[in-house]
Amino acid sequence: MAVNRSVIRGVGAYLPKRIMTNDDFSRIVDTTDEWITERTGIKQRHIAADDELTSDLGIAAARQALVRSGIDPVDIDLVICATATPDRTFPATAVRIQAGLGITKGAAFDIQAVCSGFIYAMTTADNFLKTGLFKRAIVVGAETFSRILDWSDRGTCVLFGDGAGAVVLEAQPQHGTREDRGILSALIRSDGRYEDLLYVDGGPGSTKTTGFLRMNGREVFRHAIQKISGVIEETLVMTGYTPDEIDLYVPHQANQRILDGIAKRLGVDPKKIMTTLAKHGNTSAASIPLALNQAFEERRLSEGDLVLMEAMGGGFTWGAVLARW
Repeated sequence: MAVNRSVIRGVGAYLPKRIMTNDDFSRIVDTTDEWITERTGIKQRHIAADDELTSDLGIAAARQALVRSGIDPVDIDLVICATATPDRTFPATAVRIQAGLGITKGAAFDIQAVCSGFIYAMTTADNFLKTGLFKRAIVVGAETFSRILDWSDRGTCVLFGDGAGAVVLEAQPQHGTREDRGILSALIRSDGRYEDLLYVDGGPGSTKTTGFLRMNGREVFRHAIQKISGVIEETLVMTGYTPDEIDLYVPHQANQRILDGIAKRLGVDPKKIMTTLAKHGNTSAASIPLALNQAFEERRLSEGDLVLMEAMGGGFTWGAVLARW
């Protein structure tokens, strides 16, 4: 039976020019390159310039994805931006990206699920495209997390970076089997009981300030391995694939020990896990599309490959998207 699938037509990314190394941080807080590398796997991260907005990063990434897709911006009718660091409280950063790309039809809106934001945005776009309400979508993950960091807190400020990634999705008729191209499965989950383990201590509706990121690293680490592994297993059961049949895992890039723990728990060859953590740090909703873009540029993706993207973020939120390239 013929069905609509959301096929990935193009991918793009943008990283700010400024780079902060671990040695740079050793001059700001009590830390060392060895301490950061051993505990996180991060060596450097990109930091947005003072005059760069989250939407600027998103527009640059989306433009590259559009060029690679061969689709004209006027043919896009849905723009979704996953971000926890919007330009303004409102309007949505997505509408600024929409305008910046010259798109004047359809709809544009933001999704806020922190590090799981890109998975939530892909899932949302997929559901709109499958129903036929929209035909082509740009899904962007864009963050300027450097703006919400407490630069005196060595436990958090060394972890995050800025950047943006984007994919172009197009609804295409497929056969309705697991051999189809496009998104084959999308799962999103949340559990608000864990809100206080990873959060920002401010907001317009509470403190009337932006606030700073706060995290209980030990507990987040424990939950991340459990929840991400769980949603991967759930996805594989739903689709009938085994871990070995997945060609490339593209996880949220939070901590190298989390990535290693997931690989060990699932029995996955670490070579199958795309890792950009050392050069990007944790870019929240941007980390998966940035990693996907790097995989594309390194020619680690071929037509027909199975790609499993997964993440967990504050809330807690978590989820996974399985797609055939």
